[in-house]
Amino acid sequence: MLVLFETPAGFALFKVLDEGKLNKVEDLSKEFLAADSARKVVSLKAFSKFENTAEALEAATKLLESTPSKGLRKFLRAHCDGETLGVADSKLGNAIKEKLKIDCIHNTSVMELLRGVRTQLTELISGLGAQDLAPMSLGLSHSLSRYKLKFSADKVDTMIVQAIGLLDDLDKELNTYAMRIREWYGWHFPELTRIVQDNIHYAKTVKLMGDRANAAKLDFSEILPEEVETELKEAAVISMGTEVNDLDLMNIKELCDQVLSLSEYRAQLYDYLKSRMNTVAPNLTALVGELVGARLIAHGGSLLNLAKQPGSTVQILGAEKALFRALKTKHSTPKYGLIYHASLVGQAAPKHKGKISRSLAAKAALAIRCDALGDDQDNSMGLENRAKLEARLRALEGKELGRSAGSAKGKPKIEVYDKDRKKGAGLITPAKLQSCSRFSSRANNKLGCS
Repeated sequence: MLVLFETPAGFALFKVLDEGKLNKVEDLSKEFLAADSARKVVSLKAFSKFENTAEALEAATKLLESTPSKGLRKFLRAHCDGETLGVADSKLGNAIKEKLKIDCIHNTSVMELLRGVRTQLTELISGLGAQDLAPMSLGLSHSLSRYKLKFSADKVDTMIVQAIGLLDDLDKELNTYAMRIREWYGWHFPELTRIVQDNIHYAKTVKLMGDRANAAKLDFSEILPEEVETELKEAAVISMGTEVNDLDLMNIKELCDQVLSLSEYRAQLYDYLKSRMNTVAPNLTALVGELVGARLIAHGGSLLNLAKQPGSTVQILGAEKALFRALKTKHSTPKYGLIYHASLVGQAAPKHKGKISRSLAAKAALAIRCDALGDDQDNSMGLENRAKLEARLRALEGKELGRSAGSAKGKPKIEVYDKDRKKGAGLITPAKLQSCSRFSSRANNKLGCS
């Protein structure tokens, strides 16, 4: 029996000299307390040294994936003919058995034997000292860390999480700065706040106009519509605002420059986020849009973590406080969280938002798994599911319209079945019963019957 041992310097094959000692797992560790006793249990049969760091890195990454590298396959073919091989990874053993037709063993005895070999590694392998093994281990670990970071699938998710977080921060800053401009310039021209509603247009107008006395001789056609421009010039003449000096206007214009530059950067960041989402999660983007999809990924931590969640969790993701408060107070649980801002939910009537959000969450969970674990990078699945959801929304609205259209009709007559009726007498309706009772009462009155 042979045992495969991986080291930072290369692969080693050890021959088990006394296989009977493997049956006593508890006493196996005592055999490796000293180098002399360890040599009586195993002996080095062959050693394949790595030529450079690149070969060591390739072998290490293959071992992490539980697959033998090209050098390991060549090494085992040369020295494992007709032998049984003990390995530390059962999946690696299955791969070796499938590709090389070598019987592999993975059990407690083999793991304890490998543990003992590790303690006496420098004594069992001649020419490999502890002072050489330590720098090799450190260099290989650094190379492996760089490789995993370079080819990590979560790395792109991190970019999306940071981008959507920065986008939300920019929105808050823009709103804060825009309100500060309105309050600051409102002392000079308070009527402008009512005339120009958009914050970016307001900042551009203030930067161009400066003092309100300049409004009459300026052209605002590139910023404002014609009717708004006319109203602005008329209001500037009769404004009730106070006068400001040039130093105040200079600081206000600098704040306007800040708002406009942040607005331009936000537009660039949104384009970047849109391209990233279409690349990383095209199906999720097709279903819920770039912003909602990015917020779902950020809330889940990564696309892979989000793929592990069921549709019911995706539906209420972002409404955890409301969910736990409802469970604590025994009220109705929320029907939607972040997914409420998706366009499909927004198109639905209030009474249908719960149904559409549930259906959308189920389709979104499938789209997330397809994006995270699938091989295809197109959005065909997301577009197909979106078409199905739009058809369901139309069906719900059509059913509601059909009910409201038929509600004006009279209620159907409820016919009472008479089990004692004669053949051919038909059913007795409440109207017939009422008319018969009236006729019998009139007849009794005429005849003087009580």
